[in-house]
Amino acid sequence: MTTISSLLPSRTQERPAPLRVQTLIDEDLLSTLFQPIAQLDCGLIYGHEALVRGPVGSALEYPDALFTAGRREGLTVELEVRCAKQALKDWSRQKLAGRLLINMSAAALTHALRDEHGRGALFSDEAFGVAPGSIMIELTEHERVTDIENLRRAITTLRRQGVGIALDDFGDGRSSLRLWSAIQPDIVKIDKYFTHDLPAHAEKLQTFRALLQLAETFGAQLIAEGIESAEELRVLRDLGVTFGQGWLIGRPSREGAVEALPGARSVLASSDIAVLPELRRASSNGVTAERLMMQAVTVREDASHEQLFRLFNEHEQLHAIAVLNAKEEPVALVDRSQFINRWAKPFFNDLYGRHACTLFANPSPLIVDADTGIEALTTVLTSADQRYLREGFIITREGRYLGLGTGEQLVRSVTEARIEAARHANPLTFLPGNIPISQHIGRLLTSGRGFVAAYADLNHFKPFNDEYGYWRGDEMIRLVARVASSHCDSQRDFLGHVGGDDFVMLFQSDDWELRCEQIVERFNDLARNLFDAAALQAGGIMAEDRHGDMRFHPCTTLSIGAVQIAPGTLQRPEQVASAAATAKRHAKHEQLSVYVMAA
Repeated sequence: MTTISSLLPSRTQERPAPLRVQTLIDEDLLSTLFQPIAQLDCGLIYGHEALVRGPVGSALEYPDALFTAGRREGLTVELEVRCAKQALKDWSRQKLAGRLLINMSAAALTHALRDEHGRGALFSDEAFGVAPGSIMIELTEHERVTDIENLRRAITTLRRQGVGIALDDFGDGRSSLRLWSAIQPDIVKIDKYFTHDLPAHAEKLQTFRALLQLAETFGAQLIAEGIESAEELRVLRDLGVTFGQGWLIGRPSREGAVEALPGARSVLASSDIAVLPELRRASSNGVTAERLMMQAVTVREDASHEQLFRLFNEHEQLHAIAVLNAKEEPVALVDRSQFINRWAKPFFNDLYGRHACTLFANPSPLIVDADTGIEALTTVLTSADQRYLREGFIITREGRYLGLGTGEQLVRSVTEARIEAARHANPLTFLPGNIPISQHIGRLLTSGRGFVAAYADLNHFKPFNDEYGYWRGDEMIRLVARVASSHCDSQRDFLGHVGGDDFVMLFQSDDWELRCEQIVERFNDLARNLFDAAALQAGGIMAEDRHGDMRFHPCTTLSIGAVQIAPGTLQRPEQVASAAATAKRHAKHEQLSVYVMAA
């Protein structure tokens, strides 16, 4: 018979008490998994990182929950020391080769050494039979290290025994450059944020390059964490990062690994090089408005036109004079040419000579902070108010006058910045320019693998551009970029824009010839949409040729000249570029879609 009382929970049905960290420590319920770290130049296993685990299936199985519970119980340091001891015990049983990386905070490390009376016996041969030279302490910081000197003393003790030091998760906001400089680690582990999707993020690649320079300066080596794809691994290998760790290389296990997983081994053994991501924006190389500044005399608001005239006479190079208030803040600008024109009119001096100079001054001049970048000033060149180009602009810092800039200087600086930027990234297509193209060719030559250099150029483009204008001409050039990009393997084939209607493709794909044919066929089909109906019906347009003579020009098409570069046949990027240009000329001269030749 079912009663109400039988439905109520009995004492024996009460939930068990939550698992405590102290219990795991007391009853020796912690264990260790080992995740391999590989050398990226050869694929050999360098060592393993020790990763603690609680009882399988429990709420404290994984480190985040385990250490959160440890903090609640006030056992953070004790738990870390216990994990280190467990890692040493489990490592000793596995007898794996290479280094063992053990995670410890500065507080836990100094505490462990203090408990061992400063001798560091925790990491000696006596305790667990693990040679100190095979141990590396991976310093992990969840809070800022406050006692650097105490940490240095602990590290000195360990280094005397042969124990190495690594800095963990650099770049996640906790491991700082200051700490790197202070402790001089043997290895720095780069946070997985910078590895994730690296081939698609040029700014992450630039970060790795900067960190490699820092590592060389400080005498350290880098481990890239979180490698999960072949493309990420290939980029890191080609950048020269020494070590890598992640699921592509090997997952955590109790047994560890004697070699990397097949996917990683395949990448590291391959002679294919990565197509490194390029920054797709123009750069002014840090040029600011202050670089354009010229020193110039100023006047106060109560200065007369007569005083202005004398100043312009004394300083013939001045294009304008700034008017300042008592706080040295600009309130107006007097343009030289306009002022002199007024002064030259009959009776101007008699009528206005003693009037304040603000009477005919521009009360709303362009005022620019000294730290403003050149790119931000380019809007001046296309603004409706062209006075700014004629009379220039005022440069200030924190609102106070510094000097003047001229429209001529601005035009020259913007032009120079754009020309320099175009060598790195074409401003029309944002594809890599001449410098990245040459760099990639150099990397291909150094790799010792064969590749194909293809040069693409438009046929009858000038008549099209002359007939329809630059806007439609730019559309056709962008069409080449889109079509070529869609038919290149972004991880294996490099696409660059030399300039104008010239493009370079550097193929590692085995089916490169088919890709070239598809690019030509697709472009030729889509390019017809840029002609008007009459031209399509006629099959082309009447336009002047390069000699100024009117003649018929067929619709614009694409030709590609390709040269097969065998290993060792050419040594310099300019030789490859010259050979590809020769192949392109053959393609155009013989009116071929794709022309192939050997180097």
